[in-house]
Amino acid sequence: MTLTQQRLRDGFWLLFPGLLVIFGITLFPIIYTFVLSFTETPISNPTPQGFIGIRNYLYFLTNSVFWAAIRRTLYFTIVSVGVELILGMGLALLIHARPFGWQFLRTSLIIPWAIPTIVNGAMWRWIYNADYGALNGLLFQLGMIDRYRAWLSEPVAAMNLVIVADIWHSVPFIALILQAALATIPRELEEAAAVDGANVWQRFWNIRFPLLQPAILVALVIRTVEAFRVFDIIYVITQGGPAFGTVTISYLTYLESFSYGRLGGGAALSFLISAFTLVMALLYIRLLYREDLR
Repeated sequence: MTLTQQRLRDGFWLLFPGLLVIFGITLFPIIYTFVLSFTETPISNPTPQGFIGIRNYLYFLTNSVFWAAIRRTLYFTIVSVGVELILGMGLALLIHARPFGWQFLRTSLIIPWAIPTIVNGAMWRWIYNADYGALNGLLFQLGMIDRYRAWLSEPVAAMNLVIVADIWHSVPFIALILQAALATIPRELEEAAAVDGANVWQRFWNIRFPLLQPAILVALVIRTVEAFRVFDIIYVITQGGPAFGTVTISYLTYLESFSYGRLGGGAALSFLISAFTLVMALLYIRLLYREDLR
């Protein structure tokens, strides 16, 4: 055995315990779920049984409930991520300008982001409460409503209010990423542009924005994947209601698996979510690694 072969053998045996752990907590559940997706396994007996091929996948791909959940998920993702990017960019630019109290602002941004999503959802559910919620109290005191409203009983309003809660929680993440990227831009570039007569907007669009694009795309990849898989904040605030108005694709997977007791269908849905998420991630990555962004 050559020295290289000995090193490869020794390296493999050193990595073997770690590989076993990775297989046990990652690969095995994925493989097990993939096998379940081709069966009619009930939740009462989670052992794979009743092989039915790709019928679970065909059922959802031809089901209007599935596509309605996809539309709600895309609406949630596009609106929440879009608003988060705009607000995050504004906060990043404000902190970068270093006005009075900018250090306090930067520190306080961590608080919403550090709060667990479950706690964040519970807090906003209390704010939206029809009887004693802060939202009703504020709007009533300002004279914008003449009576308390059950905001979470209206499908469109409920979805938009869940988006507001998600935005409040996630804007700091994007703001901190963009502020860190802004700090790496040489001030000499902007000073030279200002000397040449460029106004604030021209300096932002022609200098800052092109240099921020890699950071923007990284933030978009992370937040888009997270938003498309949203579950916990919907579970806490609306539990998919009213009238299925906030049922996203991840929440539909939860219903299929644990409310309806069809583990095979839930497993198929989880892999469909993975496929959609992978496609979006690949599109972003392709943008991220374009030659003109390097």
